[in-house]
Amino acid sequence: MPDYMYLLESRLSPEQRAVLERVQELARSQEMNVYLTGGAVRDLISGQPIRDLDFTVEGNPVRMVRELEKGGARVLSENEKLRHYELIFAGDADGSIVSARDDVYERPGAKPEYRFAGIMEDLRRRDFSINAIAISLNAQSRGLLLDPTNGLADLERQEVRALSIHAFTNQPIRLLRILRYCARMSFTMESRTQEWFDLAMERGMQEHIDALDVGNELRAISREENAAPALKQWESRELLAVIHDELQRRKPDYDALNKLSRMRMNFLEAGIRPRLRDATTLYILRRLKPREVTSILRNLDYSQSEINAIMELPDKAREIVKILKSRKTETPRDAYFYLAALPPEMMAFLEAEIPDARAVSKIRNYLQKWRPLRLALPVAELDALGVPRGPKFDQILEQMFEKQLRGKAKTPEERTKLLRDLAGIKEEPPKKLEKKRKGKEAVAPAESPAKSAKGTLKGAQPSPTAGRPAKGVAVAAASGPVKQPAKQSAPAHKAAKAAPHPKAVAAKKSRRK
Repeated sequence: MPDYMYLLESRLSPEQRAVLERVQELARSQEMNVYLTGGAVRDLISGQPIRDLDFTVEGNPVRMVRELEKGGARVLSENEKLRHYELIFAGDADGSIVSARDDVYERPGAKPEYRFAGIMEDLRRRDFSINAIAISLNAQSRGLLLDPTNGLADLERQEVRALSIHAFTNQPIRLLRILRYCARMSFTMESRTQEWFDLAMERGMQEHIDALDVGNELRAISREENAAPALKQWESRELLAVIHDELQRRKPDYDALNKLSRMRMNFLEAGIRPRLRDATTLYILRRLKPREVTSILRNLDYSQSEINAIMELPDKAREIVKILKSRKTETPRDAYFYLAALPPEMMAFLEAEIPDARAVSKIRNYLQKWRPLRLALPVAELDALGVPRGPKFDQILEQMFEKQLRGKAKTPEERTKLLRDLAGIKEEPPKKLEKKRKGKEAVAPAESPAKSAKGTLKGAQPSPTAGRPAKGVAVAAASGPVKQPAKQSAPAHKAAKAAPHPKAVAAKKSRRK
């Protein structure tokens, strides 16, 4: 049980983890059971990137959605009849919240009757087994995997399996959807599912797909990392005609779609996730006439604001290129702040659509140089220097960033020195080494006897009694000869013991006289 939670938390981004914790907190406070379902669990187990967080609750999620809106979430679309909400959560994470339900069909192909139910009924009524897996987020069963249709086995076999013989009859839009899943995940259809798919195509079920469902599927394919493989699957089975008859003949702009996918990867490597739904939709339909595109989108239940966003993309991109080539963005600082204010999807579309050398160069500098410098501003180092947080602190960081854009302060030592200069902090003077005093200064005890012995030997006169020990002076053992003090190889402390004191020598001479 804990393994799935560990796997989940280790695979989610920090923003997605924050959303997960917030939804669990709201579910507890509102006494509702909540589960992570659908694509999030499928992508988690199959190793695919987790793009969306899809939550299913047993109850009405409207209060939860309103609380999330207060925290910064944006509702993209809502269906009160199905209690289905598409959102961009706080932290720029995509997802949805939906109420658990069961779809009841009076006969195959009829419109379903929706009945709100528990999580197990909700999983069993879904389209394919790989989408019918859930992870409990409730306190008493947190981390419990729910798989009533054995979707885990299909993920291991890399197959997509429909849950009912009437799957394509009840919802013909699944003909397009299963091809999209197979293209995205490089899966194949399960053998019986393939037979049901072929039978539905022979019966012409694709001609009975509702326009609203086609619009939703077009939105879904426009959110793919690369829509070209799925579109080619549709084209091979003449399913592009479901969108428009002319599209099957003229084909989507596959080259532009592949290039846009490469731009997406460049942004993802830089830590930015552009939402290229509008650009992808434009490239799917761009070989049609503008009037035809507008008419198609209206028939597929696109709102006027969605249509305008798609159709105005090229003109906006050309205006941005003009500014990037003008003197307004001549300096790296001006170019950085201008690009930082643009939506990332606009920059990605611009690079794919208008390959102007100067504009593209500035976009790449923004991704590879300027933005990393901005994210790595030395805030901790400035704190360590004792500069208090406030306007001056922010001003120093801005000055530092501007100088780094000009190529200064590349090494840590140069950065620290520049921060000190900007903050007005003088560098500490280097510590001077103390000179060793000569003469009467105290030295180590082991050296003093040697030095005193050396001085005595230099000042004493030669005497026949120099080799004899004086009274009161310790001598060597009888077994060994006494070492002469004149020898330089003898240790210093032994030389000091063998040398007689000058006063003792003088006293002995006086007694002899």
